[in-house]
Amino acid sequence: MTQPATAPPPLRRTDLAVFLLFLLVCGVFLAAGSLVTAPAAAGWYQTLQRPAFAPPDTVFAPAWTAIFLLMAVAGWRVWRRAGWTAAQAVFGLQLLLNFGWSALFFGLQRPDLALAEIFLLAGAIVWTMRAFGRVERLAAWLLAPYLAWVAFAAVLNAAFVWLN
Repeated sequence: MTQPATAPPPLRRTDLAVFLLFLLVCGVFLAAGSLVTAPAAAGWYQTLQRPAFAPPDTVFAPAWTAIFLLMAVAGWRVWRRAGWTAAQAVFGLQLLLNFGWSALFFGLQRPDLALAEIFLLAGAIVWTMRAFGRVERLAAWLLAPYLAWVAFAAVLNAAFVWLN
């Protein structure tokens, strides 16, 4: 990942509006995933045999909220340096795949399909990190916790498939 030698432009009024747009878009995807997840998490998910390393349910909402906030900041930082580029399209793809995982695992109650899909999601996150890294190294690294969490989620997802 390379980083341009130039400093980001000075803050403008538009920057706040676009930052709020990134927060809004990420918030919509976070909320959509939660809407799909909540009914199954309270019912079907509770009937599944859990792996010993599964975190308590209370960990997921704060973790995802922090991750989506970092995603919004990363997307905005790339926009500030480069404007609207293909990097945001890749960013949008990983948002769709993130929602797709929730829809498969919780909405359709298909951990097996979600396991296959999570590898696409991880690949899209890596692709996003590479695209962001070409514009700003920090923006790419802001997605590292997301990639780590999704890698853990893949292992957890595989354990759910194995046990159930």
